[in-house]
Amino acid sequence: LTPELMVPRLQHVIQEEGVDVTEDGMKALVTLSSGDMRRALNILQSTSMAFGKVTEENVYTCTGHPLKSDIANILDWMLNQDFSTAYRKIMELKTLKGLALQDILTEIHLFVHRGGERLWLQMILERPNSPLPFTECFLLSTVDFPPSIRIQLLIKLADIEYRLAAGTSEKIQLSSLIAAFQVTRDLVVAEA
Repeated sequence: LTPELMVPRLQHVIQEEGVDVTEDGMKALVTLSSGDMRRALNILQSTSMAFGKVTEENVYTCTGHPLKSDIANILDWMLNQDFSTAYRKIMELKTLKGLALQDILTEIHLFVHRGGERLWLQMILERPNSPLPFTECFLLSTVDFPPSIRIQLLIKLADIEYRLAAGTSEKIQLSSLIAAFQVTRDLVVAEA
C-alpha cells in the first residue's frame, strides 16, 4: 500500500486504541512496514507495548533496525577513520545494539542510491615541501558521488549482500564493506 492509504488507517487505529504516536514515529512505521499494513500494525502494537510511546527511535529499536544516527555514525567511521578503527567501532555498535549487517547494508544502500544525511569526508593530506600534514574536508552526499564512483560502490554493496545471503561470515563481509567505502573515499579525493 502507499503511505497515502496507510496513514489514515493507522491514525484510525491509533485514535481508537489511544496510542501515543509522534509524527516521526508515524513516518518510521510507514517506512519500516514497506507498504504492508499488517506489518505496520504489528510494529505499532509491539512498540506501544514495549515503550508506551511510539517514536522513531522506539520503532527502530523495537524492530532491531539501525537508527539513522547509527547509519550516519557508521558512514562517518568508514569514510573518516582508518580501517581498524572503523571495524572496531562498527563491531562494538553491532554488538551493543544487536544489529545485523544485512540491516545496516540496506540502510547504507538507501543513502548511496537515493540520498541521506550530508557527511563530511576529512582527509589528512601531506603538504608538499612541508613536514606538517593538513586537513582537507569534502562534503559528501549522494549528489557528490560522481556517477562512475557511485556505480562501483553499488556493485560492491550488491556483491556483499549476495555473499551475506549465501551465508558467509558477517565479520568478513563487514571488512569488505569498510574496504568498499575506503576505496570510494580515495576515488573521491583523487577526483577532487
